[in-house]
Amino acid sequence: MRVAAVVLAFLVSVGGIPVHSGAGDPVTRDDRLNVLLVTLDTTRADHIGAYGYAKAETPVLDSLARNGVRFANAYCSTPLTLPSHCSILTGTTPLRHKVRNNGAYYLADDAVTLAERLKGNGYATSAFVASFNTDSRFGLGQGFDVYDDRFLEDELLKAFKSERTADKVADAFLSWLGAKPRLRFFSWVHLFDPHAPYEPPPPYKERFTGDPYDGEIAFMDHELGRIIEALRAKNLLDHTLIVLAGDHGESLGEHGETDHGIFIYDATMKVPLILSAPGNLPRGLVVGARVSLIDIMPTVLDALEMPVNPEVQGTSLLPFIAGKRTEGPACYLESFYPRETFGWSELVGIVDGDRKFIRAPRSELYDLKKDSREENDLASREARTAVLLNRKLDEVIRVHVSNAEPGRRTLTKDEEDQLRSLGYVGAGAPPSVGKGPLPDPKDRIGENAILSRAKLLESEEKYGDAEKCYRELLGLRPDVPWHYIGLGALLVKAERIGEGIEVLKNGLKKMPDSVVLLSRLASFYMKAGRFPDASEASRAALKLDPRNFDAMVIAGWSEDMRANWAEAAGFYRKALEVEPENKTVRMKYAYVLGAMGRGEEAARMDEALKKEYPGDPKICTDLSVIYTALGRLDLAEENLRKAVALSPSPENHHRLASLLGRMGRFEDAVAHMKLFLKDTKEGETPRKVRACEAVAEWERRIKEQ
Repeated sequence: MRVAAVVLAFLVSVGGIPVHSGAGDPVTRDDRLNVLLVTLDTTRADHIGAYGYAKAETPVLDSLARNGVRFANAYCSTPLTLPSHCSILTGTTPLRHKVRNNGAYYLADDAVTLAERLKGNGYATSAFVASFNTDSRFGLGQGFDVYDDRFLEDELLKAFKSERTADKVADAFLSWLGAKPRLRFFSWVHLFDPHAPYEPPPPYKERFTGDPYDGEIAFMDHELGRIIEALRAKNLLDHTLIVLAGDHGESLGEHGETDHGIFIYDATMKVPLILSAPGNLPRGLVVGARVSLIDIMPTVLDALEMPVNPEVQGTSLLPFIAGKRTEGPACYLESFYPRETFGWSELVGIVDGDRKFIRAPRSELYDLKKDSREENDLASREARTAVLLNRKLDEVIRVHVSNAEPGRRTLTKDEEDQLRSLGYVGAGAPPSVGKGPLPDPKDRIGENAILSRAKLLESEEKYGDAEKCYRELLGLRPDVPWHYIGLGALLVKAERIGEGIEVLKNGLKKMPDSVVLLSRLASFYMKAGRFPDASEASRAALKLDPRNFDAMVIAGWSEDMRANWAEAAGFYRKALEVEPENKTVRMKYAYVLGAMGRGEEAARMDEALKKEYPGDPKICTDLSVIYTALGRLDLAEENLRKAVALSPSPENHHRLASLLGRMGRFEDAVAHMKLFLKDTKEGETPRKVRACEAVAEWERRIKEQ
């Protein structure tokens, strides 16, 4: 359905009333409401029509704001996807939930999420996420009956670039909605599209040639419209609280930053926040108070007449909507990305009324009312205000901080000794992070520009120039793991895998507790066919982080390749506890079970996979091997015939011919082996010679019959 039609249907369903103050509309709490949380990744508030952006093509978001409540000054706690979603789902800042960055942290099992609260109150819960940073392995799946984080079907090891577009996420949600239990539901839909690189699909690519970021937002808005229309068509819209929030924004060159994560200026911290519940919330209301994404969880619980858990640090927004409150508490902001990724100082700050204070090696103070672009630092001119806000920030941290351990581990002395015995730890100096004053990110933003240039050159396959950039970065910051990984991955791509391995080993001499270096080194060893080394590196990574999925898989794979079936099975089994939906790991585990003589278990696993992926010929060929070993040749034949139908490759014809010959079905065997001989590209190999001999033998037997 076209966007205009979707929006028209939505406007009709809610009465199509114009924008107004909303002051006369009551707030009605209702424990029967469904809840739909939609998070818009990397979405700036000021690039949406409802927030005053004239170039926006966001009719669905605009209509939801027009017929709901729009918060004009909403802030995330951190400009990073994983920790920001942890804040949304727990109602706490990173000071409490302890997730400070993407990829290396886990939300603790004892954290109480919104999904857990609603599931415990009888809701069917589901999540449909779009990027690796929201993968269930990081703990966000707590409380969800369904957690759909399938990005690329045949992906063995998800990468930071693993993602899926808004149409695929919407399809997954709509499929669940069509078959959902007849219960109240809580669903989280995560849309990732405005994340760099900005590559909107047609027709948005053509309509936004000069503004692809806006094109991505327009495409995302269109797919959101499909979801809204489905709710309307199922008569659910008037019984659903919809919460739409950006998880963080995007810097488009402000302050020298071209994406997000480093700074905590409004470009990346100020986000859209819209609530809609026809009949329960006012329509057309704009709330100007500064609020935080940690307020979402207590707001939802309040709207459903449920008590708020004591550890929640946010506050319900319903009193603001009802006009009973006009000012909220100071919003806490942070980014530890500069520290953990580049070895620069972290940034922390607060927004208190119209003032923002940023604590840094050179702290900053801004008047957001007069200086929305944060170009006029008042820290020296208004030193007293800066001191007072610095003290207030200390108090916020004191109140919000948790004594819980962060969801990551560092190296113990015994583990360092064990790793040194494996050759991974040298006598090099330890990393400088945390040992003395760290650089101010404002002074080092040029390094990020070098990294951006390296990635661009790499994407253009200008490997020599990209290598110079990565080596320049290593010269500037030899204690940053990601610089080693960037250079190493580039060398592997340029078919210089031995050099790539040495780069990572050099990094580990400086940073022996880097799990990401160890797990990436293990993957490089696998590419090089150095399976014992891959086993050692992956096991070393698991000593540091027993939940590291990549290390589990590589440990299993390295044993698999050496026919150490029992050990491989153990690692695969643990990996599937972390990521049970991973298709490729499930296939590998089934194969290993078959090799161990546990054919019935292997067959059950592959049969389940075949139901989920009926178009995959590899599953059918694996099943044929298992059934052959079990002596069930009829089922082996059935699966091989399906494999040939799905993929009539020379290899599959050869497999089927060999099985038919074994079964005495010589005419069929000859036909399929001749198709193999006709289409195969291999030369006079021993296998091809044997195939010709088999045809001759089968034809002789046919004549004798």
